[in-house]
Amino acid sequence: MDVTNPENVSFEVTDGIGVLTVARERALNALNDKTLHEILGVLDQVRIDRNVRALVLTGRGEKAFVAGADIAEMAELGPLQARRFADLGHRVCGRLERLEVPTLAAVNGFALGGGLELAMACDLVYASERARLGQPEVNLGLIPGFGGTQRLLRRVGIMRAKEMIFTGATYGAEQARDMGLVLEVVPHAQLLPFCLEKARLIASRGPVAVAQAKRAIQAGADVSLASGCELEREAFALLFGTADAAEGMRAFVEKRSPSFRGA
Repeated sequence: MDVTNPENVSFEVTDGIGVLTVARERALNALNDKTLHEILGVLDQVRIDRNVRALVLTGRGEKAFVAGADIAEMAELGPLQARRFADLGHRVCGRLERLEVPTLAAVNGFALGGGLELAMACDLVYASERARLGQPEVNLGLIPGFGGTQRLLRRVGIMRAKEMIFTGATYGAEQARDMGLVLEVVPHAQLLPFCLEKARLIASRGPVAVAQAKRAIQAGADVSLASGCELEREAFALLFGTADAAEGMRAFVEKRSPSFRGA
């Protein structure tokens, strides 16, 4: 599939901050096959572009971040096609989760089903006061298919995840914050500026160090404490061979701001 001229997403980079916008506003930014492939194409660009130091993901319009997968498209699928569609959704979320640069979800409205799964694949999630979040797939006779049964329990705990998925309920932004799905709730008009400012702050730090910190945290989440601490020691030591670490420590001693090059 050609993703060189995407129709359903937009992508812009300004001062090292990438903004990926799902842009199917008439469909509440629902994820169909084409949109998922276009997101993959953007993530591939981000993966190889050393000028991008943080990525903000959001949805176009006033109503939705991503309202879910495209139900009209899913209704035509058989089991084999559904497996391929789920594989594609997992590829998108996995690719997003494994990016070296930090990722921030600016949840500006509905984040349901595949939309919440997309947000949970980001490192940091911030929500507008208007946001609604949930995994309502059981209302369709389905279950989450893009990693929701797994990432949700890691975010909110197994019992809360079961309640959310079994009931198919949706939750307001403050409820989502209280259960650990969202870091902060921000006034709607301020959400994207807030996320961009947070992204700029992160991007001003040593990019190699941030990437190694992300790797250690994510890999350590699924191993024993001893194994996780070994990952940390390895990454800590390796950073002493980077130009950024030398520059950062030198700048501290010289009482000036560091100039990181990502090397």
